[in-house]
Amino acid sequence: MSDTLRIAGAQLAPVWLHRDGTIARVVQSITEAAADGIALLAFPEAFVPGYPFWIEHTDGARFDSHMQKVLHAHYLDQAVQIEAGHLDPVVDASARHGMAVVLGIIERPRDRGGHSIYASCVTITPAHGIVTVHRKLMPTYEERLSWAPGDGHGLRTTRVGAFTLGALNCWENWLPLARAALYAQGEDLHVAIWPGSVRNTEAITRFVAREGRSYVLSVCSVLRRDQLGEHIPFVDELRGRLPELLSEGGTAIAAPDGTWIVEPTPHVEQRFVADIAHHRVREERQNFDVAGHYGRPDVLQLHVNRERQAMARFDGGEVPRVALT
Repeated sequence: MSDTLRIAGAQLAPVWLHRDGTIARVVQSITEAAADGIALLAFPEAFVPGYPFWIEHTDGARFDSHMQKVLHAHYLDQAVQIEAGHLDPVVDASARHGMAVVLGIIERPRDRGGHSIYASCVTITPAHGIVTVHRKLMPTYEERLSWAPGDGHGLRTTRVGAFTLGALNCWENWLPLARAALYAQGEDLHVAIWPGSVRNTEAITRFVAREGRSYVLSVCSVLRRDQLGEHIPFVDELRGRLPELLSEGGTAIAAPDGTWIVEPTPHVEQRFVADIAHHRVREERQNFDVAGHYGRPDVLQLHVNRERQAMARFDGGEVPRVALT
């Protein structure tokens, strides 16, 4: 097994609030990255079909607002149902090009009734397809008007080459125990997905790298007001209310000693690439291994509930059908 891995963060704009258009952009990016020998490609938080930027700027907390209801219904319509096969083109592209993918989606799962949505981070591998769906543990601020809180089911790591990959959504990267759950599983390549802001990535990317003695890839989107399409409800009103720059980017990559490989970079749409070497992880863990020789499970130990949460549990199997006479 090679000690090195070529990774990249796709700092792109989604086709905002359009699922199929954005998925096509994801597939195109995977195809283009394959020509550069990328083995792992990561996309921003909520990339498919996009982050709910309208809430902050349109009085999103107003109860029973017609505008908020219409926009929310459209958001649900454009959200991803994995069980409906919406991500099949991405899974196929991953397999075709031998590339692992980390993708932020707005998930509309049937297992919670089919009408609530989650900011989910999906990990896809060429051999096994979708291996992890991590629903964001706690939406931040106005996100709670749109997204439901997730659970611990997706707090899992995945082997990619010589590395053990883990990923978290946006501000849950600041949760010490969420990070600890991944460290405990041997994580040495951490992907942090964000909607897009240098102020979000400039401090925490290096901090997590230094704490975990791991490589950290933070990936962001960029989106301008003039990229809003006519398919969006209330698009003219949104163009009048939303700022010119909705998301500025800020994708960055840090080494296991906390130094920059790629400094946070705003405004441009591009793919940020790094060749990473696992021996650098082993070198830095000589003096600090948070889940290994520096851990004290006899004193401090984390319990993680990875059960997928559900509204009801049914015991006893199928109810027999009774013939009516």
